[in-house]
Amino acid sequence: MPAILNRYATPLITGLFLVSLISGIALFFHWGSAWFHGMHEWLSMVLIVPFVLHIWKNWRPMTTYFKRAPMGLALALSVVAALAFVLPAATSSQSGARGGPPQFAIAQALFDAPLSEAAPVLGLSGTDAAAKLDADVTQSLTEIAAARESSAATLAQQLMGQPQ
Repeated sequence: MPAILNRYATPLITGLFLVSLISGIALFFHWGSAWFHGMHEWLSMVLIVPFVLHIWKNWRPMTTYFKRAPMGLALALSVVAALAFVLPAATSSQSGARGGPPQFAIAQALFDAPLSEAAPVLGLSGTDAAAKLDADVTQSLTEIAAARESSAATLAQQLMGQPQ
């Protein structure tokens, strides 16, 4: 390994880990999320490079860790902790549902509702919305969009009179 990589792998891991630690705590408590989100994601990805260099540099001592119970236990506990987050999402009744911010779910509910119910949210009556779209008040924006090979969002913009 080149001397410069040998010299800087561990200090880089330390510095990037501290950045990841601080930004992770800030994100957990929702402090300055706009500042820390990108920083946390990108610099955590950058942390992979010095981590790999560190493992490469210290491979022989690392192999002794794998021969002892604490490493196996730590790795097993790490996998169990990860599964505690993955399994509920993977096995939920809404496993096919789109995740993300709640406003996405609200928008989808609006798109899936019949025009008679969705139109007032957009400032129209159901009959006015149906007339604008040349549709039936019992149809949803999702259904109308599918029939027209369009998107429900595009139709909503059309109903609100916004440019597409």
